Amino acid sequence: MTHIPRLVLAAPASGSGKTTVATGLMAAFAERGMAVSGHKVGPDYIDPGYHALVTGRPGRNLDAYLCGPERVAPLFLHGAAGAELAVVEGVMGLFDGASGLGETGSTAQVAKVLRAPVVLVVDASSQSRSVAALVHGFASWDTGVRLAGVILNKVGSARHEALLREALEESGVPVLGALLRKPQVSAPSRHLGLVPVAERRADAVDAASALAAQVRAGVDLDAVLALARSAPPLPDTPWEPPVVSRPARRPVVAVAGGAAFTFAYTEHTELLRAAGADVVPFDPLRDERLPEGTSGVVIGGGFPEVYGPELSANSRLRAAVARFSGPVAAECAGLLYLGRELDGLPMCGVLDVSARMTGRLTLGYREAVALEESVLAVPGTRVRGHEFHRTTTEPGAGPRPAWGMTRPERRVEGFVRENVHASYLHVHWAAEPGLAQRFVERCAAWPPPAG
Repeated sequence: MTHIPRLVLAAPASGSGKTTVATGLMAAFAERGMAVSGHKVGPDYIDPGYHALVTGRPGRNLDAYLCGPERVAPLFLHGAAGAELAVVEGVMGLFDGASGLGETGSTAQVAKVLRAPVVLVVDASSQSRSVAALVHGFASWDTGVRLAGVILNKVGSARHEALLREALEESGVPVLGALLRKPQVSAPSRHLGLVPVAERRADAVDAASALAAQVRAGVDLDAVLALARSAPPLPDTPWEPPVVSRPARRPVVAVAGGAAFTFAYTEHTELLRAAGADVVPFDPLRDERLPEGTSGVVIGGGFPEVYGPELSANSRLRAAVARFSGPVAAECAGLLYLGRELDGLPMCGVLDVSARMTGRLTLGYREAVALEESVLAVPGTRVRGHEFHRTTTEPGAGPRPAWGMTRPERRVEGFVRENVHASYLHVHWAAEPGLAQRFVERCAAWPPPAG
């Protein structure tokens, strides 16, 4: 049995301020000298960057759809090991999950799996007494969820706060704090959500400090900590990257990072290392060559559309990537970078693909099956993933598609070409660790023996 004090921050709906409050809480407790672990429900890559900024630990995702509910607690215990407090930021509204699958993927499901108390962050900017009806409804909807407190956000004034607290006295759910509207400590957003920390680190540090001060002033931190400590021990065993076998030669796997490629799950690097790889980061915005001895390249998600001119201007690295003939695994932004052009700007030209920004958001969970033999999978490998982009490619799939989508619609997507696997689909490798194992084995075997 493992006891890690923990709580889940949820909200009635998106836009209530979960990330602001969660980051502020983590920062406030970290400033007390506590070891704080930050977690995010769902597939979001951006919020964990803010968690990592204020805690000094990797931000972790807990996704019951991508990884299965049976892995949520083990992944939580793995990520929160050694922490004195774990704060889990929810996704969307408390009970919102994968479309058509009930509570699957919801904050409520994760809270139940973790046996964690829930604190509801309520945007109180346009209500007073009605807040009591809202909180009562959320508290009584699912008795398996322990809604144990409320933090009022975007409160207009001391008088407004008093009205809200008076109304909530009859709800039976204690008010743990109230935060006044302060737009100067909110994070800027754009077409895919918040601007990642890597793109605004200095401003993000200042904002985090301001958030911590606001939370200290408006939230009863001792009551929050007592609530987190009331969570019972978990009987689960912490997740560990499985070690099936390690190659005789440790291959160097170059993993794209920097401001243009910020979308990555921490467990991917851990899985690559456990499978026997030396993982070396590189920044396509600044580095002019791949790391010394590179035997494989992983290019995840991010914002190449924002940094198109800079990526295109780094012609030396683009040429190096084009010349590289070893294993390459690319997701979303990585697919765009490997293409011929993005919004008319030359990219690496590894794939004969043209990409452009659109006004349409493609977002949602997917189920897929591998259609081709590749550096990641054998035909028939089934995965769950998600798409999150406003770009489109022409064509949308190659002669050898990476995936056959089976849910929510049937279509083919992505590209398999020699040692390249590129697709819009984001997959959490902890749910299918064989992907990392196979990739490292292919990297270790490259280049093939002479003759």
